[in-house]
Amino acid sequence: MFLCDRYVVYPKRAVDLDDLDQKLIGALRRDGRASLSDLAHDLGVTRTTVRSRLGRLIASGEVAGFTVLTRADVATAPVRGLMMLQVEGQGTDRVMARLAGIPEVTAYHTTNGTWDLIVEVGTQTLERFDEVLFAIRRIPGVTRSETNLLLSTRRPVRRPV
Repeated sequence: MFLCDRYVVYPKRAVDLDDLDQKLIGALRRDGRASLSDLAHDLGVTRTTVRSRLGRLIASGEVAGFTVLTRADVATAPVRGLMMLQVEGQGTDRVMARLAGIPEVTAYHTTNGTWDLIVEVGTQTLERFDEVLFAIRRIPGVTRSETNLLLSTRRPVRRPV
């Protein structure tokens, strides 16, 4: 944002996305492996148009990359929860390294405020969920935790690129 006399001027995005760009991104979110021909057919444009639009979106950084979701990524664990962790001193990196080794930890996020980390946990049973929480609480450097069970999800989770 830049101030220019009395007006506020916002810098332009790297790429101004039009309706076709939005539709192309939406189609890729649904199926990142779709062929250029299939994308062109679905969008009602030529393969050349899809290729140039996609190239422009990648070059500008608007599309930052592609990823693979495995069966485990999309399988829903019946027991899911969020665990907020407070970590002692500078131990966040060590705690995250330990969390990475726990298969039931589906993601963890650094955050601000009272909690240093928010950990997503998914298991098949409440008993296993309890065991995982206990194991996380025993990680050196974890000083406090709070856990909330997730009862339902209203929209699908989009995995970060």
